[in-house]
Amino acid sequence: MAAIMAEGHRASAIDGARFGPFQLRIAALCALIAGLDGFDTQAIAYVAPSIGEAWKLDKAAFGPIFGAGLLGLTIGAFLLSPIADRVGRKAVILFCTSVFGLFALLTARAADMEQLLAYRLLTGIGLGGAMPNLIAITNEYAPSRLKATLVTVMFCGFPLGSTIGGAISAPLIARFGWEAVFVLGGVLPVILLPLLWLALPESARFLAMRQDAEARLGPILTRIDPSLAPSIFIAQVRGEASDRTRQHFPVIELFHEGRGRTTVLLWLAFFMNLLVMYFLVNWLPSLLRGLGLPLSIAIISTAVLNLGGVVGAIVLGRLIDKREPALILGLAYAASALFIVMVAYAGANVALLLAGAALAGFGVVGGQIGLNAVAASTYPTAVRATGVGWALGVGRIGSIVGPVAGGALLSLGWTSQQLILTAVIPALIAAVAVFLLRER
Repeated sequence: MAAIMAEGHRASAIDGARFGPFQLRIAALCALIAGLDGFDTQAIAYVAPSIGEAWKLDKAAFGPIFGAGLLGLTIGAFLLSPIADRVGRKAVILFCTSVFGLFALLTARAADMEQLLAYRLLTGIGLGGAMPNLIAITNEYAPSRLKATLVTVMFCGFPLGSTIGGAISAPLIARFGWEAVFVLGGVLPVILLPLLWLALPESARFLAMRQDAEARLGPILTRIDPSLAPSIFIAQVRGEASDRTRQHFPVIELFHEGRGRTTVLLWLAFFMNLLVMYFLVNWLPSLLRGLGLPLSIAIISTAVLNLGGVVGAIVLGRLIDKREPALILGLAYAASALFIVMVAYAGANVALLLAGAALAGFGVVGGQIGLNAVAASTYPTAVRATGVGWALGVGRIGSIVGPVAGGALLSLGWTSQQLILTAVIPALIAAVAVFLLRER
């Protein structure tokens, strides 16, 4: 995310324009898709306890299912982002939305674990390919003074969608069965496609590289600010592209000029925090159900964790702008470890459980968005995109390891409480890694 934000900070005609209804519509549409993305990503965690009871499965069997969905997210991000540079971001967003909608619908018809795994993998590819392009379009149509704010608010659509999914999943499952959650998660993106086709513009930077750039960009720039000249914007974008073509900064540059220690610490923080984040959002409903809590409370607790992440993203983002970023995030991760302990020992005390889940989400989910920004500010401009991109890639590996490891530990006989407590260790490691960044 931060890499794309940094890319957008290069001066362009749009950067200095006023913020109006056209840009607000773009950000709102992208936030809506992000919300559906979050709903469908989280859906499997909400229905896993019900599927396990219906199919007579041990909850440990869902480790590979959770991992397959997250592997799909990783494949989608790496595979479809480069394609968007060639065919356009709008086209890829429409394609991804249709993919995760279609396979969410097919997931509702899954009859065994093999089908469920395949459908979650394919759903994940659509989900993973959508988010980078949503961030990019939101960023490039925002004025410079609002880029970080708009991208952060748009990105909050993801945990907010997960939160709403938790609020409605329990009653849906109770009345119609677990399949209803995936039906809703598939129907909504399909219904949204015509609106996206009509109302979402193509990437301005992509259009600027086309032969018919002036004809395509003219109406868009006029809606932003009638004084914007397409020819000037096109020249700026093509000049930037030419500069990037002449320069190449391989990954090895992340370890030159004293940056090696910083790079390793960032990778460690990304890996550990995303491991905790995806472990909690995938396993928490099943683990709380294993502690004897009602399914509705188990699902709501996970929804509250995501809601805490929405609040955390906004609050921590403001604090990072005003205080030392590494100190703020390090404290957030350390505190989240304590709140994970609170969740593990809350037992039947629902108020304590919900408070612990919300505060853990505040630090883990909200802090991840702030960590992206810290990574961007850590590297010089020349290697910033490479630095943040690789940090996110390493973090994605952690997002897969967490849920899969959870299933493996359950199969070894670990209790739900013990498994929740294991999340404290990577949370503390992430805190230490971020604190050590203060020395750089």
